[in-house]
Amino acid sequence: MLRLWRATINTRNGLAFAIRSEQAVREELFALVLSVPLAFLIGASLMRRLELVAAVAMVLVVELLNTAIEKLADRLTTDHDPQIGRVKDMGSAAVGVALVTAGLFWLFAVAERMGAI
Repeated sequence: MLRLWRATINTRNGLAFAIRSEQAVREELFALVLSVPLAFLIGASLMRRLELVAAVAMVLVVELLNTAIEKLADRLTTDHDPQIGRVKDMGSAAVGVALVTAGLFWLFAVAERMGAI
């Protein structure tokens, strides 16, 4: 139980730091909160609603990992390093892929709700 408690505290601390330090995390957290009621309006079934919220949650997860990579890279050196730049670009690409995927989930759900598919 102690290990679970410590992990919970670490999670809270990490999320709090990310919220304080990163605008993108705040925006995606807002999108996640907004996605819950919107999923109930748009999702045709309970499973679709869960998928829509999970897609937005996955964007937040990827953003948190990207933020961690960027913070670690900045801690290693503040000088321009091409390899670190490529690593940061890959983290950014991961966020982009997650955003596109979530967007497609939502577009599909809207089309489904409208009877287009």
